[in-house]
Amino acid sequence: MRMNKFTAAGLAFLFLLWLGLVALIIAGTPKFTLYTAFVIAASGIIIFVPLYRKYFKDK
Repeated sequence: MRMNKFTAAGLAFLFLLWLGLVALIIAGTPKFTLYTAFVIAASGIIIFVPLYRKYFKDK
């Protein structure tokens, strides 16, 4: 599936929003723990793996 400009802009906006939320998580925790890293990694997997499969995986 070929991406148009609006899809690419939406993906970029979603990535920047996710990055901002990760920054808030890191800034809001007094100590960076393994649980914090797990939450960040799990949220990235939940958000970006389906998008990767839809737009970037060769069929």
